[in-house]
Amino acid sequence: MNWYYIEQGQQVGPVTDQQLQQLFQSGSITADTLVWRQDMANWTPYSQVTIAPGSPAPEPPPPLSQTQATPGEGEVVCAECGKLFPAADTVRFGKATVCAACKPIFLQKLSEGAHINTGELHYAGFWIRFGAKFIDGLIIGIPMMVIMFAIMIPAMASNKGNPSPAVTFLPSLVQVGFLFVNMCYQIFFLGKYGATPGKMACKIKVVTSDGAPITYGRAAGRFFSEILSGLICDIGYIIAAFDEQKRALHDHICTTRVVYK
Repeated sequence: MNWYYIEQGQQVGPVTDQQLQQLFQSGSITADTLVWRQDMANWTPYSQVTIAPGSPAPEPPPPLSQTQATPGEGEVVCAECGKLFPAADTVRFGKATVCAACKPIFLQKLSEGAHINTGELHYAGFWIRFGAKFIDGLIIGIPMMVIMFAIMIPAMASNKGNPSPAVTFLPSLVQVGFLFVNMCYQIFFLGKYGATPGKMACKIKVVTSDGAPITYGRAAGRFFSEILSGLICDIGYIIAAFDEQKRALHDHICTTRVVYK
């Protein structure tokens, strides 16, 4: 089934069922985001719809109602009530626009810590990213080291401390294996969830420059670009500490951002 959704007062789509679910999981759309598909009479909040399999040919969506109208010149849609107002009569919070009547409710939600998508990206800094990378390193590295020593120690003991050529070559083989496992690990988790287990633990994720989920292709490109960041004393990683949007070298190359969920 093909879907359309409203983002910052604008109609976006069509997207598939899976893409719509990924947008929700990544935080690009929320439970209150208005969505529509061809078998629906009106635009409905995401939390009230059921995602069903199948993707028939998309048809143009119905016009939004008066309280959910597409903004004209100088007009915007209130992020809280969905009604149309002149831009001069609204207040902006990040990229979200709120009417005067909804402003107290909106501020109350913010003060209570409610999840409100204002459209702004909260970039993750160097140290939280370092922590996520450290956790991922432990997840992959510890099993690889256990396997290496489980093979190497008995092999050296059987040769009375004189390692055979095969045992000498083992560390290099483990390094190649680590690189391959890390590649699969990074591409799978970033492409499917937008975050590796280490990033999930630190509550950060990887998105495009406009906050959309990244694809498997971009995840693969980011992995290979990250190899460049590790060259020359990890300077490609270190620049994230000084970049305005906390971008490492591989983020610059792949136009990605690491943000808080």
